[in-house]
Amino acid sequence: MPELLFPLDSSKPFTDQQIIGHNRYHPDIPPAVQVSPGSTFRMHCREWFDGAIKNDDSAEDVRDAPMSKVHALSGPVRVEGAEPGDLLIVDVLDVGPLPQEDSGPLAGQGWGYTGIFAKSNGGSFLVDRFPDAYKAVWDFHGEIATSRHVPGVSFTGITHPGLMATAPSAELLARWNSREGGLIATDPDRLPPLALPPEPQDAVLGSLSGAEFDRVAAEGARTAPPRENGGNQDIKNLTRGTRVFYPVFVSGANFSVGDLHFSQGDGEITFCGGVEMSGFIDLHLDLIKGGMETYGVSGNAVFLPGKTPPQYSEWLAFSGISVTEDGEQHYLDSQLAYQRACLNAIDYLTKFGYSPEQAYLLLGAAPIEGRFSSVVDIPNACATVYLPTAIFDFDVRPSKSGPVRIDPGIGAPRAAGT
Repeated sequence: MPELLFPLDSSKPFTDQQIIGHNRYHPDIPPAVQVSPGSTFRMHCREWFDGAIKNDDSAEDVRDAPMSKVHALSGPVRVEGAEPGDLLIVDVLDVGPLPQEDSGPLAGQGWGYTGIFAKSNGGSFLVDRFPDAYKAVWDFHGEIATSRHVPGVSFTGITHPGLMATAPSAELLARWNSREGGLIATDPDRLPPLALPPEPQDAVLGSLSGAEFDRVAAEGARTAPPRENGGNQDIKNLTRGTRVFYPVFVSGANFSVGDLHFSQGDGEITFCGGVEMSGFIDLHLDLIKGGMETYGVSGNAVFLPGKTPPQYSEWLAFSGISVTEDGEQHYLDSQLAYQRACLNAIDYLTKFGYSPEQAYLLLGAAPIEGRFSSVVDIPNACATVYLPTAIFDFDVRPSKSGPVRIDPGIGAPRAAGT
């Protein structure tokens, strides 16, 4: 096992750990640990809500999830010799649930969860159809996940970090806050909000304290979206065997990682759409000096996907076009087309006995494939979602005999008051 560089005690909150991580982006958050280029090491990662979501049959915890606390990130890791303009090479050697902790109250201790977030607290990709909070708990059996809340399916997870990032420069941070603040100002009362402004409440900033803590907490960017530094990209293919190249914006790079998923479907469409967990990740870091200019990578991550995804070979695919459910035509709107593809898949699965919410949770958690299939044929973009047929305990394909009706079990818990 590689050296454990960033340990976490599962029995303690994120802020009571031996080494304190962070949940905001800012160039002045001090590094928690330091490595040399070429180093290999292990980091523990806390689940993104720091243990707020429980292994039970209630969704009140999802309804009341403390959005101001996310994400609980391990780091920053300072890389000796890294300077602005370099590319940071990040190799994901291994990633998984908490080792030797196969049961317990913290996600990652033998289980994880998927949540449909309420419109009043984050929302989701399909928020207009699903405005209320729901939850599914998934049990881990080696690399397989099953759920008492979504019976009749089992799938092999593509375990991966939802979030890896370098720190922004002061100039880049100011640009983020300016452009996102301008977007919020166009509709400040919207639910879900258009973006998340800096929020000092519940900020975790490593070893900072006093006036410096207050300043950084007031300026620090939230970690919810992907940005030029990588961030919360939620790319399910960043699994073991992946190599990612991140732009370096500050001295030392100040790399962080978190938001581990046991599995996820393309798009993480329920917002808390992966199977969320605590866990470990083994990394190897190196540098390409001057790599941003050499390769024209100035504001995006480039990656070589891992080579060990589940070997599903048969799929049932659903298409969607850029027309709303009530018939309004949009011009080449690929996001709307993907929403319609997902909704078409959900409607299909209800014919087998699932509730719409169970089907939605399944699409967020299982390793579905999402594709933009046509983006040029005016006026309709076409998107598709591919559902692996092998994850079901029954034949999900259309047939002359009609759909099998499964027992939906206890169903997906719904939070009261949403």
